[in-house]
Amino acid sequence: QACSKINTYSRGFYGDVEYLLEKEAIIDLIDHPFVFWEDSPQTKVDLVAATPELLVKKNRKKEITLKLSPPLYQKQSPLVWQDTINLVKVLVITSDYEQIAAILGKRNQLRVPPSAEEQVLAAINTISSLCTVHSDIEGDIADAIEVEAHPLPHLQLLPNDEGLSARVVVCPFEKGHSFYHPGTGGATVITEIDGQRYQTTRDLEKEKDLFNALIADCSLLSSGDPTTGRWDFDDPELCLELLLQLQDLEGRVIVEWPEGESLKVTQPAGFSHLHLNVNSQQDWFEVSGQLQLDESKVFDLQQLLTLLEQSPGRFLPLGQGQFLALTDTFRQRLEEFRLFSQPHKQARQLHPLSTLALQDFFSEVEDLTVDQQWHEHCQKIQAMHEFTPQLPSTFQGELRDYQLEGFHWLARLSHWDVGACLADDMGLGKTIQALAAILTRATAGPTLIVAPTSVCFNWIDECFKFAPTLNPILFGSGNRQEILDNLQPFDLLICSYGLLQQESVAAMLAEVSWQTIVLDEAQFIKNMTTKRSQAAMKLQGQFKLITTGTPLENHLGELWNLFRFINPGLLGSKKQFNDRFIAPIESDSHKILHQQLKRLIQPFILRRTKTQVLSELPPRTEMLLSVELSNEEMALYEALRRDSLEKLSESDDSGGQKHLQVLAALMKLRRCCCHPSLVLDDASLKGSKLQLFQEILEELLDNRHKALVFSQFVDHLQIIKSHLDRQKISYQYLDGSTPKKERQRRVKAFQSGEGDVFLISLKAGGTGLNLTAADYVIHLDPWWNPAVEDQATDRAYRIGQQRPVTVYRLVAKDTIEEKIVQLHHRKRDLADSLLSGTDVSAKLSTSELLDLMK
Repeated sequence: QACSKINTYSRGFYGDVEYLLEKEAIIDLIDHPFVFWEDSPQTKVDLVAATPELLVKKNRKKEITLKLSPPLYQKQSPLVWQDTINLVKVLVITSDYEQIAAILGKRNQLRVPPSAEEQVLAAINTISSLCTVHSDIEGDIADAIEVEAHPLPHLQLLPNDEGLSARVVVCPFEKGHSFYHPGTGGATVITEIDGQRYQTTRDLEKEKDLFNALIADCSLLSSGDPTTGRWDFDDPELCLELLLQLQDLEGRVIVEWPEGESLKVTQPAGFSHLHLNVNSQQDWFEVSGQLQLDESKVFDLQQLLTLLEQSPGRFLPLGQGQFLALTDTFRQRLEEFRLFSQPHKQARQLHPLSTLALQDFFSEVEDLTVDQQWHEHCQKIQAMHEFTPQLPSTFQGELRDYQLEGFHWLARLSHWDVGACLADDMGLGKTIQALAAILTRATAGPTLIVAPTSVCFNWIDECFKFAPTLNPILFGSGNRQEILDNLQPFDLLICSYGLLQQESVAAMLAEVSWQTIVLDEAQFIKNMTTKRSQAAMKLQGQFKLITTGTPLENHLGELWNLFRFINPGLLGSKKQFNDRFIAPIESDSHKILHQQLKRLIQPFILRRTKTQVLSELPPRTEMLLSVELSNEEMALYEALRRDSLEKLSESDDSGGQKHLQVLAALMKLRRCCCHPSLVLDDASLKGSKLQLFQEILEELLDNRHKALVFSQFVDHLQIIKSHLDRQKISYQYLDGSTPKKERQRRVKAFQSGEGDVFLISLKAGGTGLNLTAADYVIHLDPWWNPAVEDQATDRAYRIGQQRPVTVYRLVAKDTIEEKIVQLHHRKRDLADSLLSGTDVSAKLSTSELLDLMK
């Protein structure tokens, strides 16, 4: 019958056909079992025949008002409206209804005096078989069965996309379709159900009390506006949380779903439901087990973790509207266990060192079965915590409190033969802490130090000063194999990274069983593809220590390679680390994941900043000085920029080759910012940056200050050098070509007062040098990575500095240099970023580099 009322319409030039139901067709669909919502085609709709409701109200003057709901003056039949979440009522307007409407008048309202109450009651008696009556007038209706009203709230739920719509109503009659907002409407309700008239008297105050109690006990409902009685939950996690809260209110609310639509949530599972078995397997521990809620609900550990990985919240989908609920703490701990372990058949493989980060997890598992090796492993951890290291009597020096703590930390990990990363801020004395730890192991065998060329002699000096019983040997010329063959306890072999990357040297060093290996300035091995990194991974040592002020310079992948050296396997394979941590953290700053990674590495990395431990260190002031290029310089810069963009747009290269071309173009622009002669050999233009540098330096020297001057371009330093020669200003100079012994001599000369200025190339002298004689630092040009600049600055701002340090950064206005400084805000100190949970920057893509030129 409904289908016979489908009309077709042809529209548009192409004759598109549109199908529309006549309005009367909905009458034929009343009580049809297969009516669905258009926007939710899986959800059935109850389409029922309705009668109008007669509302009989008394005001304060006891005047009586009669109204029909819905009003029938529209004269449109049928009337259709959504009464509850899943109930649609259809009212066919009959002649009887029209007569009632005519009596009430065009305004759908009839007022009668209090004296006419009996007549109104008689009228109600007459028409109660036609309408549902809500009345403030008490009185018995003939042939109506008096029943007790049901005040309990009904929570009606309807799936809505990925969320739920909810409505709270009361249903005074057990059967029928009479629903009201709790505590509102007439106290007396008369209706006809299945041909029989029923009458009930609602307890409006009790309905309100039960409704308010429901809102108070269900936090998700109390967060909305209870006056409407309607809520929409768009977040699936909130929907499931609502169902879980409603489970605790059983007996105080009736939850109703559309036919065939329901979600079920288990009672929250926690540690009391988990059983685990731990067994040793070669260098790993194998963990298996199950989660058992009852005899019918048992989940294998691997199955549980797979469900966990697929769901972002604490409700795990089981299919067919079923969800496994976890307590918040259990979900968090379980997620950490998943991240810190690897899948292996039906179990998980666990690195022994990751147990430090999982101690809380295992301590809360009530049903835990372990083998003897696990017991011994836990005893080792306990012994490490209880071990109290003693500073060797041969150590000649006084450690500050934080340095003593650092020594204790190193000695405990050394006692356990576990690798360590000492990542204190530059200038806090990492070398002296490392020497103290080396002394505790020196009697058992030789030590290997790998360091940048610029600091190799510094290790020798520090040994003589603080650890005179050690025998420092600079590995370089002579019979290298003979030196290695004759190594003894207390020997401390010092090798540069440059030497380490030679294949023959790397092979020799890899054959020695070292008692201790220290990689100083370990950011030198951050890239796993370099020869020095590959050579370092082959070194054999009982205790491996890396020291670095910048464990992260660019991205999290560098951290993986450092830990691959000190504690291989802890962070998984490179792919696993990338999938679990790098990709989600760097793409959307996943703060929880950030904290979980911090939890995993924290036992093996120690970082203190100057502001944390050195209250007596003088203040440091940083100033960015904007250099306004001359019109001629700016014209040259613009010509280079446009020419570069044009050539790059015409280039057919892609991938790595295109990336290199963009970097080369950027390099040319940066050199132009420093001085015109760096891009044009015969340029006669004066450099604006050189002029500003001259003004700054004159003022510094007039006030008896000394300055370190850094540039990444050696030929830029040569321009500065020529200027100082003309001005007869004494200086020291150091770049990558300066021999090791000469470097050390020049550093000592500057510290002794020979020279007012020290010119240093950023890469050659940015690490390991102690130049506290200077109290001003001038960076002539910004480097991509601010951490490298910070390292250079800390040549002056370190232990031993007695005066405030001022840092000047010279930046050419409206150029690539300003954009590089803007990048610094994202890349500043990535090590602290990991430890504090702030954002982490990744490498710049080719398109991002191109944007810097536009």
